[in-house]
Amino acid sequence: MGNERISELPAPPAPAVAPDRSAGRAAWASGSLHRRLLTWTDAFWALVTGRPVSLYAASVLRIGYGLLYLVFLLREFPHRDEIWGPDSPWTPALAAQLFDQTGWYSFLVLSDSRVYFELCYALALVTSALFMLGWRTRATSVLFAAVVASFHARAIFMTDGGDNLLLLMALYLVLTACGRRWSLDARRERIRAARTDGGPRRVRGPAARQLGEARLTLATVVHNCGVFVIAAQVCFLYGSAGLYKVQGSFWDDGTALHYVLNLDLFQPWPELSHLVDQYPLVLAVVGYLTVLTQVAFPFVLFGRLKYPVLAALLGMHLAIAVVLGLPLFSATMIIADAVFLPDRFYVFLADLLRRAARRHGLRAPAPGPVPGLGTVPRPADGRRGPAPSAPRVPEQVRE
Repeated sequence: MGNERISELPAPPAPAVAPDRSAGRAAWASGSLHRRLLTWTDAFWALVTGRPVSLYAASVLRIGYGLLYLVFLLREFPHRDEIWGPDSPWTPALAAQLFDQTGWYSFLVLSDSRVYFELCYALALVTSALFMLGWRTRATSVLFAAVVASFHARAIFMTDGGDNLLLLMALYLVLTACGRRWSLDARRERIRAARTDGGPRRVRGPAARQLGEARLTLATVVHNCGVFVIAAQVCFLYGSAGLYKVQGSFWDDGTALHYVLNLDLFQPWPELSHLVDQYPLVLAVVGYLTVLTQVAFPFVLFGRLKYPVLAALLGMHLAIAVVLGLPLFSATMIIADAVFLPDRFYVFLADLLRRAARRHGLRAPAPGPVPGLGTVPRPADGRRGPAPSAPRVPEQVRE
């Protein structure tokens, strides 16, 4: 009976199960991360397709590398036969055998004729000058890259780090719209726009308008990707150079510059090298700062700290050019660093030079953007106009 009564009693209520708050937090974090990823994806897409970035910086690279290679060819003009021509100990036959193994190519090995070589050299000089001036830049950029690659491959055993970087930059500049500022092409577009201003314009159909907008968008994407590749190449170069130095014992104990200054290969002025070598503490500090700036360079690009780092790198390259006798390498690196300066810096510099020319009574070109080279229109509704609003991109990224 007792057992039956006990079994008839109601069962005690089950304990309340606490809600799983960790699952809610995980879901909220996943949704927040998803929203952040979408925001940054939209910002990156707007950055790549919205408008061409660093047009002035790309023009500085075009002018700098075109002028640098033109000066290089003129400097080696008396020795052109021994370096690239028929009198070179590295004959075209030997170069062709090497090309079969490495895959390189040079139009200089197509003939052993001296007349052909002189024509090729004259073509290289003219191409470098036209590329520097920005005349028909789309075509001359391809010719300039072919010239640099051919001369580089013809004397492959007489190159250094500066030649390698110049070759890479010549190839990258083919992708960029480096002729839209400070060029003969930009001047021609301004004159054409001034002549047609206020006149009747040809009305294009929807298909032609959309095709033009797609062409502008494609050109913008290719240009921006080319600029990003140039910046990534410079960052990789500095970062790898700094990490490679960290592994060396001479850079670790601060004596690397002492040994470099005592090499005959890097003593264009032995008295200057011996004078600098008399300050070992200064050399050690400079060596440590060199490693620090090179390793830190890729990590300071999105802040204002990049400007003192760029100034330190500029001083380092100038010292390498003067003390170690490597002007081509230093000039190549200095020009490459110009891609990290914002366009507003170049606009300010141009205005400063224009005011200085006006004060001295010189005629300066009038400022103003090139028509049709601003924000790329979107083919959303078939109408030309600015791109739609996008998530705000940080200023450091836009630079």
